[in-house]
Amino acid sequence: MARRYGRAILVILLGVGMLAVPGAPVFAKTSKSLAAHRHYASVGVTRAPQHLVLRSASALVEDQRTGEFLVQKHAAAVVPIASITKLMTAMVVLDAQMNLKESLVVTPEDVDMLRHSRSRLPVGASITREEALLLALMASENRAAHILGRTYPGGLDAFVVAMNAKAQSLGLSETRFDDPTGLSSGNVSSARNLARMVNAAYNYRLIREFTTREEATVHTGRRTLTFHNTNRLVRSPRWQIGLSKTGFIDEAGRCLVMQAQVAQRPVLIVLLDAQGKLTRLGDANRIKQWMEGAPPSRRTRKG
Repeated sequence: MARRYGRAILVILLGVGMLAVPGAPVFAKTSKSLAAHRHYASVGVTRAPQHLVLRSASALVEDQRTGEFLVQKHAAAVVPIASITKLMTAMVVLDAQMNLKESLVVTPEDVDMLRHSRSRLPVGASITREEALLLALMASENRAAHILGRTYPGGLDAFVVAMNAKAQSLGLSETRFDDPTGLSSGNVSSARNLARMVNAAYNYRLIREFTTREEATVHTGRRTLTFHNTNRLVRSPRWQIGLSKTGFIDEAGRCLVMQAQVAQRPVLIVLLDAQGKLTRLGDANRIKQWMEGAPPSRRTRKG
């Protein structure tokens, strides 16, 4: 009798063990309602080992080829995205096939009256639409982004409508835009939606080129100004970055999205709401180190 009870207890313990799923507590489980990329049939998740600690509030790392999620941390949380918005701004401008050589003039309408952020483009400065696109993407110039929206057919209101229509066409159900700069905290999305947006933006040659350029010199009509990329990782020989965008407002924290080649695989990296100037860069480097050092058996592929 005792032997029979012993076997029963052993079976129960083994069953409980099989139901347990190991995983670091800082990474969120996959939501059942998570929408896959258009060309992906399903979504797979790899949980990062416990020693990979990401300090950004939301994070996602996705294999660009397969759609496999390598890392998730609060990836479904809908939060302000600051200047990550400018990727959508660029896509809308390029979709409209507007004249990139047209000369545009910065006016008082382009001055930030919401947060009174600084700009190196004074009122009266003259730049081409292509230069405005470059400065918005590379240097995150808010006046450059605003002038792109203001000079869109139908004006700023029509531009915001086009931004949201583009988001809807991409299936970004957790994304909403209020303005082309990202200064409004009403520009919101989730890490999983932003991975899809980055993937879409990567299809535009100019967005890839402008977001990864280290610096640029622009003649404004009054003087010549040199601008630098807001993501210092594009200057690092350790990184192969195909697309990059940073963002910051108080409500969003410091954000970073990238497409990059890491451990011989193309990945989409989304880091949102990091506190401290170097935190998002540190998280990116920790992800890179983990991917390059993690044994293949730790990664699962989509079934």
